[in-house]
Amino acid sequence: MSYETLMYFHLLTVVPCVFLGGYLLAAQKGGQLHRRIGIVYMVLMSLTALIALFIPAGVGPRFLNHFGYLHILSFIVIWTVPTAFLAVKNGDIKSHQRKMIILYVSAILIAGGFTFFPGRFLHEVFFG
Repeated sequence: MSYETLMYFHLLTVVPCVFLGGYLLAAQKGGQLHRRIGIVYMVLMSLTALIALFIPAGVGPRFLNHFGYLHILSFIVIWTVPTAFLAVKNGDIKSHQRKMIILYVSAILIAGGFTFFPGRFLHEVFFG
């Protein structure tokens, strides 16, 4: 699969997460709608992180000739999603909330913010 194809699949899974995650953080918690949207959000975030691991770092230093600093955030997602799910299943709502905030801030806001830096794919898309 080409780099460009991976980028588009990555965008296809992460863009809905911007809105779903924002809604989940702002809306009433614990209801059926929150649970259903939360499952979709967690699946999409997991897919996003897995796809990102196959996209080589385009800017900055590379490790093992592939990984960059932003790949660390993929591993944070891969750890956070299942542990947040287990936390809520075990009734540890505070831990679940904390992990969901960490997930949104690190994977959506921080990683998303870096995609608009010069030399990155979305910088080229939006700013030429």
